[in-house]
Amino acid sequence: MTTTQRKPAWLRAKLPSGPGYQAVRELVDTHKLHTVCQSAQCPNLGECWSRGTATVMILGNICTRSCNFCAIQTGRPTEYDLGEPARVADAVAKMGLRHCVITSVARDELKDGGASVWAATIRAIHYRMPQTAIEVLTPDWKGRLHDLDTVLDARPDIFNHNLETVERLQKPVRVQARYERSRSVLRHAKSRGFTTKTGIMLGLGETKEELEKTIYDIVEDGTDILTIGQYLQPTPQHLKVERWAHPDEFAYWKEFGLRAGIGVVESGAMVRSSYHADEQSEKYTGKAHLNTTNHLAETALAEAAVA
Repeated sequence: MTTTQRKPAWLRAKLPSGPGYQAVRELVDTHKLHTVCQSAQCPNLGECWSRGTATVMILGNICTRSCNFCAIQTGRPTEYDLGEPARVADAVAKMGLRHCVITSVARDELKDGGASVWAATIRAIHYRMPQTAIEVLTPDWKGRLHDLDTVLDARPDIFNHNLETVERLQKPVRVQARYERSRSVLRHAKSRGFTTKTGIMLGLGETKEELEKTIYDIVEDGTDILTIGQYLQPTPQHLKVERWAHPDEFAYWKEFGLRAGIGVVESGAMVRSSYHADEQSEKYTGKAHLNTTNHLAETALAEAAVA
């Protein structure tokens, strides 16, 4: 039965504030960047931007797919900006990031799905900031492993592709995606020696047994990092929330995933794919997280003094 209850108290997000938030907002606006934080209506925008972190979304903000859980606009994309990789790298450098997350809309109308722009963005960041760990959250490339290899050849540090939900619910939730296709993408990245990551949501109608099977599938594929969060309905046109998972349940699934053999499990109602990604990845990248909030505040003060 579909729930009509209000959001519980543990789903209250922090309001945007502080010098870190303002500095990130100015960089995003100045460099004409899209962020999944804004386009997907992420509830953690205030917290993450206040910490000086953001997930940059390349290849525009219009998606060719129509997933029934996602707030990103669906339609015919018009943007294909070859200058975007340099702008993204410049923003990462100005933020002084030691860990950055790049994602994109699906661009199924492009011959390579946008893989060449992905690769150019990763290489541009490597060139500007060689010590920065790069995490990519990619589409499934319709299962075309040669396009995936284009991205992997640019050497991101962490490869992330989300299963989103259990196998039975794939079609109603991720209309144009396939569970086994997504698993094959994760397995391929793992077979090439990459640290891999995926994410699932609770509250879409999944059962305990289905979640257990999904986590065992993730373990079987060798995935290193798992994020588990609460599904939130972005608009009345999207899938309704079937239930609100209690914090105790998120704690249970974290323990379950760790016992099953996953290296890092981030589980909580407000957890999203890139939530605290810098902290999750230190175990695998060996690159320490920089306090970007302080870095941005110091940079802003320095620039103001010069002006």
